[in-house]
Amino acid sequence: MLRPAWPEDANALAEAIGHESIARMAARVPYPYHPEDAERWLAQPCAATEPRFLITALDRGGAPELIGGIAIIAGDTGHELGYWLTPSAWGRGYATEAGRAVVATARNALPIARLNAWHFADNPASGHVLAKLGFRPTGQRMARASAGRDTLSPSIHYALDLEDERNRAMPLAA
Repeated sequence: MLRPAWPEDANALAEAIGHESIARMAARVPYPYHPEDAERWLAQPCAATEPRFLITALDRGGAPELIGGIAIIAGDTGHELGYWLTPSAWGRGYATEAGRAVVATARNALPIARLNAWHFADNPASGHVLAKLGFRPTGQRMARASAGRDTLSPSIHYALDLEDERNRAMPLAA
């Protein structure tokens, strides 16, 4: 389930994202990640063209569990899709499922023609998720900063042309 982030999510967010393995694969996630970091992020305003959601699993037994986050943000390559999952949720299809919903939102409700994404070169699993969502590698590689790595690291750029997708979905005029 995708849902908005609320101030009372700070502790659960810090627990879910506070893994070195997540920080190493994300641009803006520091390590260690503290509840105060979560509180600052939760207090940031969210622009209408930059939707962000927490990913909550309903199938892990018991109460709904915060397992990740996904957003469209204004990045250095335009509007970018970004996501993360807590390690216990890796490999279960959550990123793909959440990504499909957010890409559909971008395609149907946002005034953007292209959605970009990237992943660090040493994180091919993220490239597999992007490919499942219809993103294609652009051939561009860039050195990107990572707060968790505290250095620039090689990354691979992907793009999804939302206009092409919109035009394919529209029936031809008779």
